[in-house]
Amino acid sequence: MSNPDKNSGVESQLTVPPGYGEVRLLVPENLAAAWQRCSWILVQEKGQTRLDSMEEMVRDFLLKHGC
Repeated sequence: MSNPDKNSGVESQLTVPPGYGEVRLLVPENLAAAWQRCSWILVQEKGQTRLDSMEEMVRDFLLKHGC
């Protein structure tokens, strides 16, 4: 069984810049791995920074749900 408090993956290595907040999601490991792969692919395909990609994904989620 995995430890949900364990920091693993690339995202845990980011320093939170001024003006940014941190959102932490606890999901099953297979979804976390899929998220990491998808976000990495999007960064590579679009030439965005990881922060730009994260912001885009959150904005898309909020718009989809009318928030």
